[in-house]
Amino acid sequence: MAELTTALAEAFTTRDVVGVVADHVLPPFGADGLVIEANENGRLHVVGSVGYAEEFLEDRLEGLPTDANVLMTDVLRRRRPVFVESTADFVRRYPELRRMAHPDKNSWAFLPLSASGQEFGCCVISFALPRTFTDEERTLLTALSGLMAQALERARLYDAEHSRAQSLQRGLLPRSLPRLPAVTAAASHLPASEGAAVGGDWYDLIPLSADRVAMVVGDVMGHGIAEAATMGRLRTAVHTLADLEMPPDEMFGHLNDLVKELGDDSYVTCLYAVYDPVSRICTFCLAGHPPPVVVHPDGTLHRPALVANPPLGAAEPPFDIQELRLPEQCVLVFYTDGLLRSFDRDADEGVALLVSAVADALEETSYFSRACDGDGGACLGRLCDLITTELTHDRPRAVDDAALFLAHTRVTAPDDVASWALTESPTAAAESRELVRRQLARWRLNDLEPTTEIVVSELVGNAIRHAKGPLRLRLLRSGSLICEVYDGSLTTPRIRRATQMDEGGRGLHLVSALSRRWGTRYLEDGKCIWAEQELTPDSAHRI
Repeated sequence: MAELTTALAEAFTTRDVVGVVADHVLPPFGADGLVIEANENGRLHVVGSVGYAEEFLEDRLEGLPTDANVLMTDVLRRRRPVFVESTADFVRRYPELRRMAHPDKNSWAFLPLSASGQEFGCCVISFALPRTFTDEERTLLTALSGLMAQALERARLYDAEHSRAQSLQRGLLPRSLPRLPAVTAAASHLPASEGAAVGGDWYDLIPLSADRVAMVVGDVMGHGIAEAATMGRLRTAVHTLADLEMPPDEMFGHLNDLVKELGDDSYVTCLYAVYDPVSRICTFCLAGHPPPVVVHPDGTLHRPALVANPPLGAAEPPFDIQELRLPEQCVLVFYTDGLLRSFDRDADEGVALLVSAVADALEETSYFSRACDGDGGACLGRLCDLITTELTHDRPRAVDDAALFLAHTRVTAPDDVASWALTESPTAAAESRELVRRQLARWRLNDLEPTTEIVVSELVGNAIRHAKGPLRLRLLRSGSLICEVYDGSLTTPRIRRATQMDEGGRGLHLVSALSRRWGTRYLEDGKCIWAEQELTPDSAHRI
């Protein structure tokens, strides 16, 4: 009993309790079977077992009404154990329950599980041979059932809290990652297996204008529901600021203020990267977070020497922005430090193991050759699973949650981009319409010609009237048709309400009505106003 008490005190989950009972109770009594059932909403549910096939439990025990089980009535309602010394004795006492008797079991101890003044279940200890229970054995088994009941109640509360916490964390993480023309992504998140099972690790893939993509990975320091909630707040803030096309350094300034408001002991590491598939430039901003591993199509791996600012909450603006020109396609491997650390592994050793695991997974999957065959998403998911498995085979000792985020980047084909400098004169709108007609004919998108001419005319006309040069027009053909007009002004275009007598003010209304979405992003020397149009099914098929 001393050994059992110690072992039960260290058991957290229901599964742990079942394992302790199987190891410390069954052998001393010569038992070979164990079933623990809980009474939930008037039905019995098996919460753990040893020595029984799943088919038997599901067919004969799982979900039986408690009121229809005379044996359970004796055990639970009368709060007393029942000892059955043979199959004949079982059939004689409970003939209506004959089918519940396992053919390989011939004696049983049915022990009530009671805690906090309520009977919530039953522990069934079974034996292969008939046997007689002495008074000492009956007394000892009854006492043991009290210890088991206390441990099970605590474990069930832990399981319920653990389940709620994990549901919260799953709800805060992306349910799925979008499939974008420039980036295909896959991710894996693993909760901690010791201590608090939830934390603040997160990842995200956010579509921006002009087929650009934002990639985010972060880690709220600490563990628990509060940290998971902080992660949710930060993820929402990143989405909001990204939708505003805010530069990474300015975004981190706002996030830094948000983290500081949480308290002096709140810190967050974060990496934010924006990839432009036209220029192949990936812009990074890091706050205490490790840089990614870049995987080239030939299998070469390297870690770019990116300088990280202090973590959010401890940093002071300005934040450093760094650029990296990527190959025409590559895989960026983002991760949080929980993936690399365990009790016997430091950060440097963890990075070396990560690089080795990525190399092995690439070789096993022949990733780039298969991804180019049109099965990129599934193949990237397989790659992610292999890397995670290799790094977490000792996961039972993990003390931190972990995230692995893979992003396969692709370049926009030169034939899908058309760009022209425009004259700064009233004829620019007519000039842009002619350029649009020629390019759409070349792309065989003639069905979009009328709407695109209107959109481009209004954007160029606004730039001529309200902005300054130089002017430039760019079209991108992708999953949609993207029209962009660049000018040298930082003036923000806004939709205004035009009255019936106004001769202007309706241009952006037309752009909004004819586009799937539109917006503005700011550059160092001006701004870009963009609009996206859906491709018709026939147009998409021709591409």
